[in-house]
Formats: sequence, C-alpha cells, structure tokens
Amino acid sequence: MNELLTQRLALDALHRELGARMGPFAGFDMPIQYPAGLKAEHLHTRAAAGLFDVSHMGQLRVTGPQLMSSLERALPLDFAQWLPGQQRYSLLLNEQGGIEDDLMLVLETLHPEPVVRIVVNAGNRDQDLALLQARCPELHFTWIDAALIALQGPTAGALIEALDPAAAAMSFMQAGPLKLFGANCYASRSGYTGEDGFEISIPNTHADVVVRGLLAQPGVQPIGLGARDTLRLEAGLPLHGNDIGPSVSPAVAGLLFAIPKSRRLGGAKEGGFVGAQVALEQFARPPAMKLVALISDQPAPIRAHTEIVDAAGKRVGEVTSGTLSPTLGQPIMLAIIDRASAGIDAQPDPTLNLALGAKVRDRLLPVRITSLPFVPKRYKRA
Repeated sequence: MNELLTQRLALDALHRELGARMGPFAGFDMPIQYPAGLKAEHLHTRAAAGLFDVSHMGQLRVTGPQLMSSLERALPLDFAQWLPGQQRYSLLLNEQGGIEDDLMLVLETLHPEPVVRIVVNAGNRDQDLALLQARCPELHFTWIDAALIALQGPTAGALIEALDPAAAAMSFMQAGPLKLFGANCYASRSGYTGEDGFEISIPNTHADVVVRGLLAQPGVQPIGLGARDTLRLEAGLPLHGNDIGPSVSPAVAGLLFAIPKSRRLGGAKEGGFVGAQVALEQFARPPAMKLVALISDQPAPIRAHTEIVDAAGKRVGEVTSGTLSPTLGQPIMLAIIDRASAGIDAQPDPTLNLALGAKVRDRLLPVRITSLPFVPKRYKRA
C-alpha cells in the first residue's frame, strides 16, 4: 500500500515518541511493534497490562425511529431483553450467507432516543457503512470522531476500576461511560486478547492525555499490532480477511452462536435477516468445510496459506492463521479443512488420532486437531 495514502492516527506522534515501528494496515499507519519486540509485548500482556491503539477500527453511532426493527432486518439480532450497556457480537452476512464482517454492538441508551454503537473492522469501514445504509435507509449512521484504545491483561481491570470505580460494575460484554483523567469516555469490558480488559473510546482532543496517563500506571506498556495478532490467535478468535470472509459462512467458521435462538428455525423471530436462508439451513446440514484449531510439536512456524494434507498426502485444507505461540512455545493454527477427507465426523473425538500434515516448503510437518482456545480466556464473568 502506498504510504502516502495511509491515514495517521490521533496518537501517531506518541507512538513515534515511544519508538514504535510503524507500518501500513487497512489504510492506516499503525504501530506494528515497539522496541521491546513482539514476543516481549505479547508475554507482558499475558502477565500485566498492555495498551493497544485500535483507532483504525470504525466506530458508528446509529439512531432512528425504527432502530431496533431495522437492525434486526439487517443483522441476526434480537433486541428483546437487550438492556442498555449490554454488548453483543454479530455478523454482517451477504445473501449467500458469507461473512462480510463481524461486528460488536452496544445498546447505549433506550431513552429518550435509542442509540446503538457499532464497531466495525478497519478494512471494511466504508463497505460496512454502505451495506448498512442500503439495508436500513431509514436510520442515521454517523462516524464517532474518537480514538479507540484497548487495555488488556490480568491487571487491567483493577487499574481502570481504581481510576473510575464505575468500571467495577462492568463484567465481560458490558459497557458504559467512564471518566478517565478528566475525559468523558465510553468503554466496553471486552477485547481481542482473551484477557480481561477494556476497549475505551476517547475524544480525539483528550486521547493523548488519557493514553499518557494510562501508560504512567504501574505495569502498563504499549503493545503493537503484531502482538495483538498473536494474542488473538492464542485466544482462538477469528480475523476477518484471514479466517472469515464473504465466502465463509457462520457454520464453517464455528460462529453459529452469534445467531440468537429466536432468529433460528422455530424461533419467535425466525429468519428475516440477510443471509438467513443459507445460515439457518446449515444448522441442520453442516457444510463440507470447517474451521478447526491445529497444533504442532515441531519448532517451525506454520503460516497462513500453508496446505494441509491427510495421511495419504491428499490436500484437505489450508491454514488461515498461524504463528509460533509465545505462550505455548509451539506452532498454533486455524485452518479450514474438509470434514469428510479429514475424517472429522467419522470418530467421536477427532483430536485423538487424526493424521494430518502441513506442507512447509519441502517438508511435511505433522499437525493435529485440538480444541479452542489454545490459551484459556480470563474474562471477568458476572
């Protein structure tokens, strides 16, 4: 990507001051890693608290007289019993049931006017907005002019709670206003690392003050995009554009949980959203392919696009994300593989004896199916 075409973050000067190695990603100049290096940043987040700038993500504010019913036609959502301050994970599907994007939504307020916040992936910002506007022409969508940072790790919760006690009332997937270093922020207790923590929307005018204040707290270090990717993979979280995309359905990706029971066959609000026919059929008739977790005892990293073969050397799939896990010290992968060829449905527990291999250059490295997450999640549950 031409660097001249990339946008700079509100905190760009601070990242450079901290010695970040910057690089283009999804149209933005992003901090890839800091002087400590990817592995050290990754392990620090697992041990204490890492601060990520994720302002490249799109933040939308949605309002309108038919807000809930309109969004329920566009997305597999059900606003019944959805209280203000609750966050949900959802999928923006196409007519073929493929995943155009995965989204995080918060019902911000009910009165006097309902407001929903939507966070979309950076590379899909404009496309998502266009799709949502086409599906919900009666609604009003505006970009929120704010930085978005994530503070993640086992000490992140206590740290934010000390700065604003209101944070203590939040558990995983809850959201609300916080006041940090004099700034009125909006935060959700969630993140992309598998650790407890917060994603915090900060007015751009206050972003530098708030982030410097957080970095001054004990145990907080800046973390780049590189470690964010290895952390999310250890947590078994899919990345749009790698593990999921327009040709991957929720059933293939293992994301059918994102479709509420009320929107499934026989539910009170059955179907009625874009892509419903394909998505709901696959509850009963699983597709041929499946996203699985693979692990290897070999020391060599196994990257995306690596071919996966069965015991006879026949291609059965491809790695979609892969890294050498800093926490486990061994290769971990997500891969889309053929159910029948790999024998996934032929045995009660396919993790026991499936013989699979990854073709890395001129070598065949043994891999085996395992369960997700690779590293246990430590969210704060209610």
